Amino acid sequence: MSQRQVLQVFEQYQKSRTQFVQSIAELATRPQNLETLQNAGVMSLLRPLLLDVVPTIQQTAALALGRLANYNDDLAEAVVKGDILPQLVYSLAEQNRFYKKAAAFVLRAVAKHSPELAQAVVDCGALDALVISLEEFDPGVKEAAAWALGYIARHNGELSQAVVDAGAVPLLVLCVQEPEVALKRIAASSLSDIAKHSPELAQTVVDAGAIAHLAQMILNPDAKLKRQVFSALGQISKHSVDLAEMVVEAEIFPAVLGCLKDPDEYVRKNVATLMREIAKHTPELSQLIVNAGGVAAVIDYIGDCRGHVRLPGIMMLGYVAAHSENLAMAVIVSKGVPQLAICLSEEQEEHIKSATAWAFGQIGRHTPEHARAVAVANVLPKLLALYMDTDSSEDLQVKAKKALKSILQKCTYLPALEPLLHEAPSNILKHVVCQFSKVLPHDSKARRLFVTSGGLKKVQEIKADPGSVLWEYISAINNCYPEEIVRYYSPGYSETLLERVEKYQPV
Repeated sequence: MSQRQVLQVFEQYQKSRTQFVQSIAELATRPQNLETLQNAGVMSLLRPLLLDVVPTIQQTAALALGRLANYNDDLAEAVVKGDILPQLVYSLAEQNRFYKKAAAFVLRAVAKHSPELAQAVVDCGALDALVISLEEFDPGVKEAAAWALGYIARHNGELSQAVVDAGAVPLLVLCVQEPEVALKRIAASSLSDIAKHSPELAQTVVDAGAIAHLAQMILNPDAKLKRQVFSALGQISKHSVDLAEMVVEAEIFPAVLGCLKDPDEYVRKNVATLMREIAKHTPELSQLIVNAGGVAAVIDYIGDCRGHVRLPGIMMLGYVAAHSENLAMAVIVSKGVPQLAICLSEEQEEHIKSATAWAFGQIGRHTPEHARAVAVANVLPKLLALYMDTDSSEDLQVKAKKALKSILQKCTYLPALEPLLHEAPSNILKHVVCQFSKVLPHDSKARRLFVTSGGLKKVQEIKADPGSVLWEYISAINNCYPEEIVRYYSPGYSETLLERVEKYQPV
């Protein structure tokens, strides 16, 4: 047999291996093939090809494994059980940039599914290899490594701390400064995933100088990058006053407000979330947002969007209003109440209705003027209906009831209270009657209107135990009128009159 014929055997073998991994990688892109591939023992066949002498075969084998592991946790589990991870970690340090990208992709695909699978990636020593990859010259390798680190960190504080301890944060901050937009995106996303778990982890990100570099990118034209930038700033801001103040000190206002009109839905949502996380901490931070025109901008924002994108804007208004009378008045003056009333009517999702009800409670609970602004928008009957609706979730019922009570306890605008006399259950009714008992003794015009509108008659129909709080309120109202008027509107009085007519003997 000639030398050429011998070499031909090897060439044929190489060609077959190449064809095999390419076919598997192609088949792995379609979900319907995955179960068949797994049942055919694809994992054990791909594993030795990770060590193949031909670099393209190694890379394609890794790519195929990544696609398989990415699909679901069963396949990712199979990669772990097949003892494939240590080989990938070893290759990350030794092989060329194409292989490194593929290996990092597999680690990311495994880590994304659950904390347990992410821990398996950590346990095989992947963090050090991934952090070293962040220092590679090739931006694609850095991107793949940053992505894998973010997927590990996102699950919980312990895994995030492991990423920090491996020295990833300063290198991720450097990646944010690189010219490649894709690398900036992934690095910002990974910093967000690290910062979200605790004040300490967020502080680590801040200490590495991340805020200044993130803040520089808020007006970048790339929407996907802005999503990640605002997400990271929001995750940093949420933990404490100090962290929120550091973000504000990067002079992001009023520049961020323009992004509430960004064409990208997620940019808008993440900006609103960032503003919510800042506003919730202190009256001073909320006032800063008000001064920058933030409240009016958020009210416009919730008018322009629907569904889950509205939620952070609604909550931001609630947090601002919660801090003080003046801040709640800023929400009212900016026409926040009618816009929130629209949200309460339009939204189908219960958690959005709950947030809106809560926001109304924060606006209306300060003074009679605040409560009147909410009451005039016809919000009270809507809150009552949500509270009494048996289909409402427990959380929605609780939020609606609490908001209703806190607004009613301040509301002296009687025309808005009167419909509730006819519809409210006793636990809400006592708050309504209480307000009438406060206002009527001092307002003769209101006393007359209360009679002609049927309010006094309705009050006489309320059954209250003598000596109870409700009974005392009703007595206080009755004391505002002559005794014969009260008797006239009491239940059964017409029958008593008729009896007297029957018994009356004309002279």
